[in-house]
Amino acid sequence: MKRWLLMAFLAGVGMAPPSHADDDHNRARSAVVAGDILPLKKILEQLDSQRSGQVMEVKLENERGAWVYEIRLLQPDGRLVKLEVDARNGQILRERVRDRDRR
Repeated sequence: MKRWLLMAFLAGVGMAPPSHADDDHNRARSAVVAGDILPLKKILEQLDSQRSGQVMEVKLENERGAWVYEIRLLQPDGRLVKLEVDARNGQILRERVRDRDRR
């Protein structure tokens, strides 16, 4: 069965196709349980006290053995901010800002 047909069939019967997101979720949960990283809720609470903006996207990546949250914030003035945050302690490692006029 072709992949698109299978996905349409699964969507039609209310099932989702298998996803790598499940694996990523399990890896992240294991890292939190093991104490290797802070839960996302704690990271976002720390950021909320330092930065204003609406969280648009969050990714958790393991870069060269270090867990990093990549968080995109839409600030009130329309700028998009991409933060790389150390998942162990919430320290901001890198910040990039894109002005709203730049698309």
